[in-house]
This record gives sequence, C-alpha cells and structure tokens, in this order.
Amino acid sequence: MTTSSTTLNYTNVRDIWYTMIGIPGLEESHIWISIPICSMYIVAIAGNALLLFLIITERSLHEPMYLFLSMLALADIFLSTVTTPKMLAIFWFQAAGISFASCVSQMFFLHFIFVAESAILLAMAFDRYVAICYPLRYTTILTPSVIIKMGIAAVIRSFFICFPLIFLVYRLTYCGKSIIRHSYCEHMGIARLACDSIKVNIYYGMIVALFSICLDAVLIIVSYALILCAVFRIPSRDARLKALGTCGSHVCVILLFYTPAFFSFFAHRFGGHSIPLHVHILLANLYVVVPPSVNPIIYGVRTKQIQERIIQMFSLGKSFC
Repeated sequence: MTTSSTTLNYTNVRDIWYTMIGIPGLEESHIWISIPICSMYIVAIAGNALLLFLIITERSLHEPMYLFLSMLALADIFLSTVTTPKMLAIFWFQAAGISFASCVSQMFFLHFIFVAESAILLAMAFDRYVAICYPLRYTTILTPSVIIKMGIAAVIRSFFICFPLIFLVYRLTYCGKSIIRHSYCEHMGIARLACDSIKVNIYYGMIVALFSICLDAVLIIVSYALILCAVFRIPSRDARLKALGTCGSHVCVILLFYTPAFFSFFAHRFGGHSIPLHVHILLANLYVVVPPSVNPIIYGVRTKQIQERIIQMFSLGKSFC
C-alpha cells in the first residue's frame, strides 16, 4: 500500500526532484575532471566574448563571414553556460538535486541551442560557397538583411523542432525513478525515467536527428563538394591555396561540432554495452565545453583580420599601462 501511494505521489511532475550523479563510475575523480572542464569553460566564455566584442566594435569585420561567426560565438556561450555551471556544482559541492521543471528547461535550451548552432554552421558553409563560387555577387547575395533573416530562420526552426520535446516529456507518467546517470538533463535521459511507453519520444528524437542535424551535415558536405569543384578549376595554384585557406577554419569547427555528436548518437543506439557508460557521459560533458573553447582559438589563429585586431588591442593596452 505504501509503495502504491508513493508511486501515485510521483505522478505529479511538480513534486519530482531528480538526483544527477555526474559521471557514473568516476565519482571519486569528479574533482580532477572538473579542473579541465572549468578551465575550458572560462576559455569558452572569455574567448567568445572577446570575439563578439571585436566583431561588434571593428567596422572592417562587419562582413558576412564575421557576422555568422558572431552568431556562432553567441551560440557557444549559451551552449556551455546551459550545462557547465550545474555540472561543476555536482563535481564540487555534490549539488546533484534538480526539479523536474528545471531539468526540462535545461533539456529544451540544450537541444534548442544545439540545433540552432547546426543551422549557423550550415549558413557559414553557404557563405563560403557564395564567396568562392560567386565572388563578384558575394555582397549582393549576402546583404545584412539576408544575414539577419538567416539568423532568425535558424532560431525559429530550432524553436519549432525542440518545443515539442517539452510536451513529449510532460505527457509521460513518472513513478519514482529519480536518479539521472548524467551531469545534465537531455531528452531521452528524462524520458527513460518514465513508467509508460516512450516510443513516441524515441521516434521523434530520431526524426529530429535525421531532418535537422543530419540534413544540415549533408548540405554542408554538398556545399564543400561544390566549393572543391570550383577551387580546382582555378588555374593559379596560389589562388587555389588562398581559396582553400579561407575554408580551413570553418572545416575545423564543423569537424569539432559534428564528429562527437554523431559518435554519441550512433554509440547510444548501436554500441550496446561495448562502450562503457562513463565514456559516453565523459564525452558528452567534454562536448559542451571543448568546441566552444576551441572555436575562438581556431578563428583567432587562422583569420588574419582577427589576429591583427587582437594584436592592436593588446598593444594599445600596453601603451596605456
């Protein structure tokens, strides 16, 4: 009788509190794991904030490529901030408790930013395609109004794709499972704690992955295939290398974003028990801090205009001192 009443009490989602255990099997190493994660989070916030500041304040960087880069930097700040502070609270203070509503909010913003960032990377691939294949029409095709519309479209698409996830987890019946074997809340992690069938959640998750992330990745590959065809038709070797060099930073960022995402996706569905759970969770934790921390470094190292602006800013700072 007691068990039955407990089960019924837990069906009210307002009463549900979860306990996130961080990285299962590595609880004793949480403090050590938190050091690189915290360091990368600081670098991600500082690096992307600096990138945004440079692009906003420097008129020479008000070009389509850098406007898209500012969108990416903003998405990276949000992606790491949605997950990392709570993750560090678990590692440092054992603050593992989270309410159902807070967990669902974190889930929504995590998936929302992820899908939006994928769309931004696709827009950046289109930018490189236009710049190399139609250089004379570049500024007429990618006008500021077109770039703003592309950014708004990325946000709206992401919202309509991810908003149903909230209803999909709220419609489920929960009956007492309260342990999340993860460091943050994501869709299937919440759904698996329900007592009833989660087939709709599984199917919708697959559809979202196929028709947003996978579709974006395919379109990016097509864009770069067309770019390579155009580049190899350029007679001058130096011009070919320069054209490829302008794409280098973007390709590195794309690989950083999609490689761990697809690894995690396929490992969860087809890896079975061959890959330990703590490996999955550790990679998922690193995924939300590594790309955001590395992206501004990649663009800072490989983009001459950003390099020059950073050197100029620090030299001015030294002269004031």
